[in-house]
Amino acid sequence: MNKKKKNNHRMLPIAAAAVILLCILFAKDGRRLLAGTFYPRTYEETVQQYAEEYGVDENIVFAIIRTESNFRPQAESNVGARGLMQITEETFAWIKSKIAKEENLTFDDLYDPQVNIRFGTYLISYCLSHYDGDLSTAAAAYHSGLGLVDGLVQNPEYSKDGRTLTEFPYEQMNLYVYKVNKNYKRYLALYAQDEGV
Repeated sequence: MNKKKKNNHRMLPIAAAAVILLCILFAKDGRRLLAGTFYPRTYEETVQQYAEEYGVDENIVFAIIRTESNFRPQAESNVGARGLMQITEETFAWIKSKIAKEENLTFDDLYDPQVNIRFGTYLISYCLSHYDGDLSTAAAAYHSGLGLVDGLVQNPEYSKDGRTLTEFPYEQMNLYVYKVNKNYKRYLALYAQDEGV
């Protein structure tokens, strides 16, 4: 082996080590870039405020927002649910009676991110509390209504303990629960270091 080839051969491990070092140095920034692009924490201060007030992991709130509206405050569903966390008029009225009875808020105010996140975070908090902290069952109730899920948990075909669901019998409900869980896990993975988890 001539001297030039021998020196090139020795340089390969050094080059590989340099590439690994660069990957380590930029991994955090790369992770943040990925997170900010695909799993943003838009409205972070508002989410943190109401997540703390209602005792909910903020990553659950972000997962719901991403699933429901992908962070579009003017989003409206085909059943008339509005805003970031997609709240229907009937649900708005129920939440208002619980947390904002004396406030002059209307259904149109759900296009305001502050109001929508406040109401949506209260609702997911209520669902989590009602179903023993089980995210899947709470997400099913958030999507399909507490009345429907209360009925499903009484059926041993869908619930082993009469409190939480193990099966989600409706296609849209099942897909929604899957998406919320997937988004929640992704938020946890991407932001755990930032939160000291």
